[in-house]
Amino acid sequence: MSESSHAKPQSPMLGDGAYNFVKKAATIVLPALGALYFTLSQIWGLPHAEAVVGTLAAVNTFFGVIVQVSKKSYYASNAPYVGEIKVEDSVDGSRRVFSLVVNGDPEDLETMDVATFKVNSDTGSNPIVKP
Repeated sequence: MSESSHAKPQSPMLGDGAYNFVKKAATIVLPALGALYFTLSQIWGLPHAEAVVGTLAAVNTFFGVIVQVSKKSYYASNAPYVGEIKVEDSVDGSRRVFSLVVNGDPEDLETMDVATFKVNSDTGSNPIVKP
């Protein structure tokens, strides 16, 4: 067995709803709000344009970091996967054996449009030489 199969799976840092909210804020809302305030402050003489836009940029940078850390923890967990593809050497070592391990009921795969599997290779570094 590989080390990864012994490691305790992490849980994602943010749930789906929180992740989507923070990602939308960082990629759409805060940049648009900063551009809007800066433009309107130039046209209408609104106060503290640099301070407001600088604050929005700082908050946006923080949200961007949260999104990236959350994305990394999400993929480190088993959350995005419906199972794994185990790759092992055969007993005699002459070939690779691929096994599909599904989390839950395998018949649920029939109703899915897309299924993502994690590859778990226990083959080591020795390539199989075919005659």
